[in-house]
Amino acid sequence: MGLFDKFRKGLKKTRETGMVAQINETIESHEKITDELFEELEEILIMGDVGFPTAERVIGDLKEKIENDNITSVPQVRETLKDIVAGVVWGGSYLSLRTKPSIILVIGVNGVGKTTTIGKLAMRLKSMGRSVVLGAADTFRAGAIEQLQVWADRADVPLVKHAEGADPAAVVYDTIQSGKAKNADVIIIDTAGRLHNKKNLMDELNKISRVIDRELPDASRETLLVLDATTGQNAVNQAKDFKEAAGITGIILTKLD
Repeated sequence: MGLFDKFRKGLKKTRETGMVAQINETIESHEKITDELFEELEEILIMGDVGFPTAERVIGDLKEKIENDNITSVPQVRETLKDIVAGVVWGGSYLSLRTKPSIILVIGVNGVGKTTTIGKLAMRLKSMGRSVVLGAADTFRAGAIEQLQVWADRADVPLVKHAEGADPAAVVYDTIQSGKAKNADVIIIDTAGRLHNKKNLMDELNKISRVIDRELPDASRETLLVLDATTGQNAVNQAKDFKEAAGITGIILTKLD
């Protein structure tokens, strides 16, 4: 197969399936661990927009790990690859929530899994004995408030919300006041992932940040950027944009499974 045919095949697979599904399919199609398997996995990573240097590093580490650990089973390649990728993206995993209340601002573009992430955070904190209040400041996306209400109900935590299209900063203000009144441990704010242009979105996030600065000047604050881990270099651009608007204290990668 020529180089052009390989790239055309890779692009076709990228269109038809997600990167994780392609990796699983490729591993399952091989009976033995061969150079061809490594080449195909590297191509998938590159076509998935991971970037050539990172793809080369991951596959290099994979080869070294397989050799050092005498791995001969093809299914073990999948688990080893998962461990290596986790090591590449691993960072500090602990939230700094020292004050009462502390506040978590969750940002990111639409479709990356912000609402699900907030629901999981709420349930996790609740299981740790923390009292939580959610704020539905994504008032622009149709259905966003209703989706967050579902997660609030699952976690059994209160949700502060306004009507669709309301001022997000006003929702943040009311959520903070509710959190103070309830003596909540943690306030989690959902935000819009897209307005009609990037400047409009970033201005809105700046406005929200000013409300938090004014109402909770001494509170511990985490600004968590949610990224779809399968979007590759585009995720880096998103991080740069959001960092300018709201600052980032942590990143949550979704859809790795």
